[in-house]
Amino acid sequence: MVRGISTDCRDGDAKDAEVNMPVVRGSCLCGGVKYEITGPLMRSGHCHCSNCRKAHGAAFRSRARVRVEDFKWVHGQELVKYFESSPGFHRGFCGVCGSPIVNRPDRTRELGIALGGLDDDPGVRPERHFFAASKAPWFEITDDLPQYAALPPRSEVPQA
Repeated sequence: MVRGISTDCRDGDAKDAEVNMPVVRGSCLCGGVKYEITGPLMRSGHCHCSNCRKAHGAAFRSRARVRVEDFKWVHGQELVKYFESSPGFHRGFCGVCGSPIVNRPDRTRELGIALGGLDDDPGVRPERHFFAASKAPWFEITDDLPQYAALPPRSEVPQA
């Protein structure tokens, strides 16, 4: 069992509890980097900022957040190279194959995880589009997820 957050349905208070959370595994394209996530993935969404589009070579980056203590390197941590794409925001990628692995913002104890690098079903689905005002001009958002021009305020984002 993995330590996680549980909500007591009697009073609605979030509490630390032992809950059966499956380990979610992830890896890079060449298999040199492997990692595990042992806690909840939070605030999942599609980022349309130009940095994410360029780093992923796609119309957007599908990502979620995880607490640092819920992330574990299994193999190849030494292969991960970091690029500071904006002040205080470090994008980690495999130095062999270039796969995006993890982002380390300086201002938080959370990591950004690229959902495309996960080998298992994470049990979450993207909940929103952010930086939609910066989306690629050739891409049209056609789903019904909420769209935010920039990063939504934390007060508007449900917490895990």
